[in-house]
Amino acid sequence: MLRPVSWLMRGVAVVAAAALLSGCASDKVPITDPTGADRAACAALIKALPDTLDGQLRRPVDPDDALGAAWGDPPFVLRCGVGKPEGYDPTAGCDSADGVDWFIPDAAVNDPDAEAVLTTMGRSPAVELRVPAARRPPAGAMVDLAATIKAHTTSVAGGCH
Repeated sequence: MLRPVSWLMRGVAVVAAAALLSGCASDKVPITDPTGADRAACAALIKALPDTLDGQLRRPVDPDDALGAAWGDPPFVLRCGVGKPEGYDPTAGCDSADGVDWFIPDAAVNDPDAEAVLTTMGRSPAVELRVPAARRPPAGAMVDLAATIKAHTTSVAGGCH
């Protein structure tokens, strides 16, 4: 089931582990360790990410060679090269923004005051975006990331149904 981006304006959330903060200067980004072509694609994607995401400035991450990025405070946190998201079901619906499909667990609909964890579907390597409750709804961030994700990942089977 495809849910339009306008659905996101009501907010989405997922109860998930928050990105660890290391003071105000940088964010700990949980390391992903893709290999081969995925590693190269992730490195290129991270380098090409925008300086602002939904109006928030990009900030340093720790370690600085992490295959991830962060913007704002509280931060949006992006990781590249992630596996299938927790709770993923091949028949689950997802949201699409500017040609990029994002899986958001159904629990997200039920708790608009929690962090949301979005994972790209039908893209390789997969990208995860953690959206703090204070930064919801995530539609602006999804649109801001779409062109870079499309340019640095490959379309594969498994997008929105």
